[in-house]
Amino acid sequence: MADLSVDFCGIKFKNPVVIASIETTNSPEVIRECVDAGAGGMIIKTLTDIEDMARLTQNSKYAILNEKSEPIRGKVNRNFVFYSRSGYSSTGYREWVPYLKELNKYAEDHGSHLIGSAGGKTVQSWVDICRTIEDCGLPMVELNFGCPHPAMMPGVHGGSMIGQEPDVAEEVTRRVCEAVKIPVVVKLTPDQSRVLEVARAVQRAGAAAVTATNRYTGFSIDIETGSPRLGGPAGIGGVWAKPLSLRWVHRIHTELGMPITGSNGIYDHRDIVEFIMAGAGIVQVGSVLMLKGIKFLPKIIAGLEEFMDSHGYDDMESMFGIASRRSVKDYGEQFRKPRMHSEVNHATCKNPSCTICIQTCFYDTLWQSDGQVGSHLDHCIGCEMCTQTCPFDSIHMHVTSDEQRLSGDFFTISEGVFEPEKFENGFDRGISLSRVKD
Repeated sequence: MADLSVDFCGIKFKNPVVIASIETTNSPEVIRECVDAGAGGMIIKTLTDIEDMARLTQNSKYAILNEKSEPIRGKVNRNFVFYSRSGYSSTGYREWVPYLKELNKYAEDHGSHLIGSAGGKTVQSWVDICRTIEDCGLPMVELNFGCPHPAMMPGVHGGSMIGQEPDVAEEVTRRVCEAVKIPVVVKLTPDQSRVLEVARAVQRAGAAAVTATNRYTGFSIDIETGSPRLGGPAGIGGVWAKPLSLRWVHRIHTELGMPITGSNGIYDHRDIVEFIMAGAGIVQVGSVLMLKGIKFLPKIIAGLEEFMDSHGYDDMESMFGIASRRSVKDYGEQFRKPRMHSEVNHATCKNPSCTICIQTCFYDTLWQSDGQVGSHLDHCIGCEMCTQTCPFDSIHMHVTSDEQRLSGDFFTISEGVFEPEKFENGFDRGISLSRVKD
């Protein structure tokens, strides 16, 4: 049986499945349910002294949409879009003190961890809230620099507004890290292009880890009424966002090497596995539990264990970061790999009744020949489109031998053409902008 335990920032979690800071952790009763359901940890809904952000939660709105951008009726599948307007904890952070102490003890008794989350009005507020969390015995705190909602609240500065400014994020993080001894995690916002820069800034300031990432700010429309859903922009996430979140997990893991909690894009155990393979030490589960109930949590944990057993992973370390380690660093490295081409298994191919591969090949490689799919090897660039669209798994990729290779038909990057030292931020310093435009 696989060992699901993981050491994260010096804290041992019995499994990497942590409940995100959302409505499920805005209630002491539900937090207990999460502990009983086997969660490795729970991040309390962001504690704050910003009254408007607490009031916003009491006026939350949700639109749960399918792949057609229509409200989901009944069963929630992997393609859901979670569009919502919400805020921070609806109870003042000082009022949480007795509950934090009690819940932290309850979590510890069951081998779990209650983790704090802070979102302050001023820098001193961030410090005060985090000190309160530490004084209640919680082992870790997350700074919510990712929440998309404060930017849409008049007069409120916080959440993603801080997470978009490396200098501000660094200053707040530094002040908190100087004030508390417990590990500080910074929740990043994807509503920007400088995610890595902000991560690097909070790392300098003493952050033990980052969360990649919070939700995006979106704008959803009901075309039947011509009106925006929920009245206008709101936070948006779902499994569709997973590759975007994984991009930052991958880059932070490979370029900064700091611990990461993965977030935004989790439905079941398969998504947990992807985040871990990209380099996340623990993974936050959120919106899917709001839609399917806490009873879905044990299924996620059991699915993770079954996956590891069936794939020969003895522990979390054996999966951790393996996809990132196998990833190319740039397209130049990719082009230096052997050329590939597709070959059709005519025994299982259903041509001529099926012509999907021919229709989706835009390089004139595949064609119909005497009731079979013919192939022009010298045209095939190895794009793999046909293998992805074939419904019968009848096309596979093979390494092109030196005898088969037609060098004139395959794009390569010669050694010495790409010189990284000449580039900075993606632009050749020796090329003027006017020449680029030309």
